[in-house]
Amino acid sequence: MSLYGKLPSDFLIQFYDEVKKMISNGLVSKNMYYELGLIIAAASRRGIVLEKPKDFEQHIAYELLIELSK
Repeated sequence: MSLYGKLPSDFLIQFYDEVKKMISNGLVSKNMYYELGLIIAAASRRGIVLEKPKDFEQHIAYELLIELSK
């Protein structure tokens, strides 16, 4: 379980919003997409659906895609 799995849901969603905002402002790195994937996976386990950026799959590792599909 990642750190994100231990955060309260409201904080997790706020963090997701901040990372997406940084990505949309052009402050993009592969690590940001990876962190966003971890956040989405943690939220998904709680039944919270968070939107992935359009180019999400192009920036993250295959292993994380597998984790997100669980």
